[in-house]
Amino acid sequence: MRYLLDANVFIAAKNLHYGLDFCPAFWGWLVHNGNTGKVFSIDKVADEIEAVGDELSEWAKNDGMVLFRRTPPTLAQQFAQVSEWAFGQQYEPVAINTFLQGADYYLLAHALAGDYIVVTHEVPSSSPRRIKIPNACLGLGVRYMTPFQMLRTEGARFVLGGVR
Repeated sequence: MRYLLDANVFIAAKNLHYGLDFCPAFWGWLVHNGNTGKVFSIDKVADEIEAVGDELSEWAKNDGMVLFRRTPPTLAQQFAQVSEWAFGQQYEPVAINTFLQGADYYLLAHALAGDYIVVTHEVPSSSPRRIKIPNACLGLGVRYMTPFQMLRTEGARFVLGGVR
């Protein structure tokens, strides 16, 4: 399986569960799996992270660069597919506009093109005011899961010394 990470995976990890200062194993796991071809994100997510200008931005620019794939010009068909899906739903025009201008739109096009599982903390919603990644994944036939599901599926273990 190959995974494509949403910005909220990085942000929540830094702010909540796997702070850069106390759980370097999580960040090392991401980089290692980026190098092996299992875990990625995209340039638009990197842009969102770098715009904040914090320790996560520094990590992304330095250690995490292997994770962020550029958006190739060959994704036209996938962008069209995601756009068509969004316009075919009952979302408010501002929700569609916001979605089409954000990283989530690009993330879904990449997922379709590369047969990735999208990893996000978002949950489905019936609100017409915002397009959530899980709703788009369900509509487009793309698998998605939480970061915790990904870590369990991949057997990630962050163990202190000899403690088991």
